[in-house]
Parts: sequence; structure tokens; C-alpha cells
Amino acid sequence: MLSALASAQTTNKTVTAQRGDGIISLLRRNGLDPGKYYKDFVKLNKKNISKKNGLYIGRKYILPVSEEKEETKTVSQPDSVNQVPEATADTTVIAKKEAVEIAPPKEEPPKPRVFKQPLFGKKLENVTIESDELKGAIYYLISGHGGPDPGALIKQGRKLVSEDEYAYDVNLRLARKLIAKGAKVYIIIQDPNDGIRDQRLLEVDYDEVNYPKKKIPRSQRLRLKQRTESVNALFLQNNNGKGYQRLIVTHIDSRSVGEVIDVFFYHHERSKKGKRLAESIQATFKQKYARYQPNRKYSGTVTSRSGLYVVRNTMPAMVYIELGNLKNTKDQKRILDYNNREALAKWISEGLIADFKKE
Repeated sequence: MLSALASAQTTNKTVTAQRGDGIISLLRRNGLDPGKYYKDFVKLNKKNISKKNGLYIGRKYILPVSEEKEETKTVSQPDSVNQVPEATADTTVIAKKEAVEIAPPKEEPPKPRVFKQPLFGKKLENVTIESDELKGAIYYLISGHGGPDPGALIKQGRKLVSEDEYAYDVNLRLARKLIAKGAKVYIIIQDPNDGIRDQRLLEVDYDEVNYPKKKIPRSQRLRLKQRTESVNALFLQNNNGKGYQRLIVTHIDSRSVGEVIDVFFYHHERSKKGKRLAESIQATFKQKYARYQPNRKYSGTVTSRSGLYVVRNTMPAMVYIELGNLKNTKDQKRILDYNNREALAKWISEGLIADFKKE
């Protein structure tokens, strides 16, 4: 009788780990969704990986069998709340009589549902849940840089302006809008005292932490590794990596002074869901430009860029967004005006809602 391992080897494809491979990148390279097959891979190869689930260069690893067809779940639609059984003539008469003689009880309006998030600041920490439009959706939001790394820097008079403060402000505004629509949101890079700010020049500080409350390392590689591990751990905790879970990364680019750029998007080259997510937001921006700036063509692109650490190593389908060029004067006006930061968050949220409805 064959052992479980020997049996697996006769039905499962094996691949050799290369330099730089991790479980996530190995699965993606072989067309397997890490969110769906990560745990299966670990079970199949538990005797051949390190304690921290690392791979050994040159060793062969068993790949989980890809599901060719996903089960289609049929959800029965409940009867309309307004649908009632047909009444006989007698019951109709009685109902009319009771309506005249007995006043119906007064119904109290439902109390609004409120979610409290102190990261939004004292004035905005209570978020009224407006709808369940995004019920079941889970989002992980990473704003670029933070802690000891402020990102791109420019001077406005005597004031220092940093990329991380503005990317973070847009992220908070986006998080608030998603929560208001019923989504569950994790803010990965957090500042305990900034909140959503309407000032033009946001004060630069270095006290951001990584979810839940971890100090952000100085090393760029360790910073990226830390936030990636936070997202992946949460992804696996939530519904065992199943359901609609998405990662949104926001940055503000730093290019030559003369280069104006529209908001553009990256996704992993092998992620169909990531590409669809980016295209949904891009389509929303095209519509908004056509409406509000009809004389200016929107040129923001959607491309794959799997070489970026966070794009390559995170499990959820994701989009990496560049909001503008901090060094360009026109882009600065767009980013420094809080009304524009609010609009950016709103348009991104609408693109995310459009993607969720396609799922």
C-alpha cells in the first residue's frame, strides 16, 4: 500500500524551488491562487519546509491539484417582505373595520448603526453605516512609507511636505467611506494622533506604526516584509482566506518636476482579480474626468508590476495606486487641497464598489 506522500506524488505536479522563491511566489508562478492553496501546499510539504514555512533552493515541492471547476452555489431568494397571502372577502371586511376602530401602534424609527474608529480623529471617529452595499467585503489598506521613512519630500516655503502624510490622509478617507457602506476594513499603517486632516500642509511626523501596534523598522526590506506579513496573517484568519478580500496600496509618486501624471495602477501579472480590481477603479476615474474635466483626457494606466515586494508577496488580490507626482506643481495643488483628497478617496471607493458587484 502506497504512503500518502507517494500517492500525492503520482497525482500532483512537482516543481523545484529557485533562488528568491517563497510559497506565495511559487504558487503564483504555477498558476495557483495563494489564498486558496497556501494551506494545502504546507500540508503536502510539511517535512520539506522550514519552521517559518520557508523553501530550500533546489528541492522539489509538491503542488496542490488545481480545482478545474468551482462549485456554483444557488442562493434561494426569499419572498418579498410585501408579499401576503390572498385574503377572502370576510377577512378583507374585518381588516377594514379594525383599521377604523383601532389605531395602529406607532413604530419608532430604527436607530442608526454607528462604527467607532478613533484613527479618523475626534470629529469623524463615529461612522454611520449608510448601507450594506459592501457587506461581506474585507479590505486591507496600506499607505506608502511611514514611521522612519516619510517617502518623497518637497519644500513649500519653509514647510516640509512628505508623501506618507498625504497618502495616509487619502487612505483614512477611503477607509471611512468603505466602512459606511458596510465593509470590514483593516488600516495597516496607522498614526495614533493624526486623524483625517483638512489642512493644506500636513505636519510631518514619524510616529506611524504597523498593525496592530508594531514599530516600523528602518530597513526598507523589513518594512515591506512586516506589512506583507500583517496582511497575509489577517487574510488567512478571515474566513480561512475565502470570500471577497482585497488589498489597496496607495503611494504618491516622485518624478521629474515637469511631469504631470494621472492616477495610475499596478497589479500582479498572474492575478485576474487584481487586474479587474484596477480596471474597475480606472473606469471610474475615466467617467469622473469625462464629467468634471471634459477638456482634459484622462491618461492613467493599468499595468502589471510583479517585481514590487508587496505586489509579489501578498495573498489577497490587490491594486497598487499612484496618486500623482509630488514634485510637479500641478499635481501638488491636487494633493495639497483636501477637497481633492476627499474626491480621490470617493472615486476609489466607487471603483471598489463596482468591482465588488462583479464578484
